[in-house]
Amino acid sequence: MPQISDDLILARDGDEQAFARLVEPVRRELHAHCYRMLGSVHDADDALQETLVKAWRGLGGFAGRGSLRAWLYAVATRVCLDLSEARGRRALPADLGPASDHPVLDSPPRAEVAWLTPYAVAEQREAVELAFVAALQRLPGNQRAALLLFEVLGFSAAEIAGMMRTSVTSVNSALARARRVVARGGAPVNDPQARRLAGRFAATLAAGDLDGFVALLTRDVTWAMPPLAHWYAGVGAVTAFAQAVPMTLCPSWQWRLVTANGVPAVAFYLGETAGAVHEAWSITLLEPRGGRVAAITSFLDPGLFPLFGLPPISRPG
Repeated sequence: MPQISDDLILARDGDEQAFARLVEPVRRELHAHCYRMLGSVHDADDALQETLVKAWRGLGGFAGRGSLRAWLYAVATRVCLDLSEARGRRALPADLGPASDHPVLDSPPRAEVAWLTPYAVAEQREAVELAFVAALQRLPGNQRAALLLFEVLGFSAAEIAGMMRTSVTSVNSALARARRVVARGGAPVNDPQARRLAGRFAATLAAGDLDGFVALLTRDVTWAMPPLAHWYAGVGAVTAFAQAVPMTLCPSWQWRLVTANGVPAVAFYLGETAGAVHEAWSITLLEPRGGRVAAITSFLDPGLFPLFGLPPISRPG
């Protein structure tokens, strides 16, 4: 049996500072787990807060037979399953319908859709690449939880059965079904080459350099822009949209490189002229493949900028 720490004894007696010390080492990884489960940084915030409240109130029920980390993950997973059932799964435009075959110039935001959101506080080892998280949202909650706890976090089927209050047979069945739907890709590529690619992407788009822009794309590239429902597939459709909208209808761009979901991304600001104040427009994630851009996801939400430590406006110069 693991040794019970002094902080655990103090926390059980009502010492909030001791409890804070207990959970601090796993707080960030719990937040990443909640994001993978829920597909939204705001929902992850809510889930983590509820997890810590439940853990504080239920600490007397932690018998100490396993690790505190495993117990906290069990609490967080059950909280996320309840939230997921109440709020529904998060989506990207490709989940709603087929790709558009021509540039859409006037499309209202789909505010009623619960959109997947980017994750700002991610390291490569945290397994939050956008395509992986999006695929997870297509799984039933129990399969999503089992896959994450086993494949990403390394818990055994027996441990997961205890966390989810089910049988090992049920866990193994959930894992088998989840693996048929979700194939975990490689680790996110947040290296100097990928960062240079993101910089070239932003520079060519902002300069209206269509040939340079196209040279950066794979033939099967996609571009999605939540909360807009339309999206584009293939270099021809993506090029047509880029030429018709961001390179023609949008007067001036400024940009900054950031990291989102473990990969380089671009924060775009839009202005009326090059000398004007530019306003926050999108956080754009790029999926690199073979030195080119294979997928573009532009989250058109200025409210995301503070999550990346960015101001709402960018001034010239």
